[in-house]
Amino acid sequence: MPKLILVRHGQSEWNEKNLFTGWVDVRLSAVGEKEAKRAGQLLKEKNVLPDVLYTSKLSRAIQTANIALSEADRLWIPVTRSWRLNERHYGALQGKDKAATLAEYGEEKFTTWRRSFAVPPPVIADDSEFSQKGDARYKDMDPKVIPTTESLSLVIDRLLPYWEDVIAKDLLDGKTVMIAAHGNSLRGLVKHLEGISDDDIAKLNIPTGIPLVFELDDNLVPSKPSYYLDPEAAAAGAAAVANQGKK
Repeated sequence: MPKLILVRHGQSEWNEKNLFTGWVDVRLSAVGEKEAKRAGQLLKEKNVLPDVLYTSKLSRAIQTANIALSEADRLWIPVTRSWRLNERHYGALQGKDKAATLAEYGEEKFTTWRRSFAVPPPVIADDSEFSQKGDARYKDMDPKVIPTTESLSLVIDRLLPYWEDVIAKDLLDGKTVMIAAHGNSLRGLVKHLEGISDDDIAKLNIPTGIPLVFELDDNLVPSKPSYYLDPEAAAAGAAAVANQGKK
């Protein structure tokens, strides 16, 4: 029975500062490193051990995976990285303080930009210090494909072909797959797996650093409800994510 492990990266330096991050490449905070270590301990304690790893191309997800796999004694497993697992691109909001953005634009616009399914934030300018124009990690991509803003719907559009064409093959081969990624890319995948509606996905918050496990059937449909390896910590973490922007 295929098994899928989803891990949202631990707290980043910009999570700690309450900034919109998106495709900006920041590292884990000290708290995030501890969360990643705990994720690996949970994998080992619960004997939920991955055979292969997929990550985004952003350092906070890569760090989280490396720390967790070190704790679980699985640093040796094959790794594949793709921009298609990157966080949602937050456009012109990247680098902005969430609380200040809320105060400036109001609750309705802030919530629409942050949580709506189909409405992206304003596009980022090419000359912004937080733009990805010229970023070496995307040098092999068509520049027209690199986003300048995204909604969750657009994240799903670039994620699902990778899921279906690449990741699914490992699952169908019976491998336990771990994906270390981000709040929105993982929300998009959970939406797909669980059939969550466009409206209801706004209510889903994925906590940092706590493995979420799916047991799938041969059609890659969940055979039972997904579960966190530390349910109590996951509930607290999800509540903290929901309150971001109110600091």
